[in-house]
Amino acid sequence: MSQHSQQSASGASRSNLYQDVTDAIVRELEQGAVPWVKPWSAASAPLGMPRSAASRKFYSGINVLILWDAVLRRGFASQEWLTFRQALNLGGHVRRGEKGTTICHADSFIPKAERERAAESGEAANVVPFLKRFVVFNIEQCEGLPAHIVPKPKPVPPSEQNDEADALIAATGARLVEGGGEAFYHQGEDFIRLPFREAFLSPADYYCTALHELGHWTAHPSRLNRDLKHRFGSSAYAREELIAELTSTFLCAHMNIAPQIRHAGYLGHWLQILKEDARAIFHAASQASKASDFILACQSHSEADIPTAEAAE
Repeated sequence: MSQHSQQSASGASRSNLYQDVTDAIVRELEQGAVPWVKPWSAASAPLGMPRSAASRKFYSGINVLILWDAVLRRGFASQEWLTFRQALNLGGHVRRGEKGTTICHADSFIPKAERERAAESGEAANVVPFLKRFVVFNIEQCEGLPAHIVPKPKPVPPSEQNDEADALIAATGARLVEGGGEAFYHQGEDFIRLPFREAFLSPADYYCTALHELGHWTAHPSRLNRDLKHRFGSSAYAREELIAELTSTFLCAHMNIAPQIRHAGYLGHWLQILKEDARAIFHAASQASKASDFILACQSHSEADIPTAEAAE
């Protein structure tokens, strides 16, 4: 490839990268979301600047917006990132199947021919700017990193553990990620976020919360296939919350754990739904029974034998 062709290809790549990032921001603005003014109170990660977990340097420019968006959209509780090679150099690795986030590095160079031309003419050399893509992974997408990168939580005292509940949760094969201040199920990435155990008011509160999120986890298309694409605050959203709440209650009863109401704020909404639809509680209880049966069945199946949606009907 000639030098002119290389420069043209580089220019096209640079233009595409600018366009890709701009298009992503435009899509958010068109939906009424300002990418750099995010609802941090509802996010898992603390408000802060994203930085490299290897160099400890903060990212700058457009990369700040790109990584903030990834943290909020994908439910990460950390603002720290690594390249694939950096994770290996630290003694860890990126978890198999994880999808990275593309960011960019702006720099410039002077081609050899331009340096020679400038030297002969005595004129200033023309600098060629370039934009390079590279991929980073949140530290939560990595395994085996040293403790100073991902500090380990304090072990939970045996008196605060319920072996039966822990065994059931583990048997599901659900991916649990601990950290942050929120508990939720992320269907797109298919994982459950839970704060560290010591952050809960009681052991029962931890198990009730974990089992509630497992209730949502059963809604995945590969499991019981319930629709989770509901607007926050909508009737359909509250109905799914009721299913998850009843699932947790049923499972707690199986293991002699005192059930607790996780979402007291939904009580008024649930009451309104039940008043409007006499069959709503029957439907929610039926779906919760299917969800709890699905989870309990995981204990007696190998991972490859986990029941499908058809088997649960």
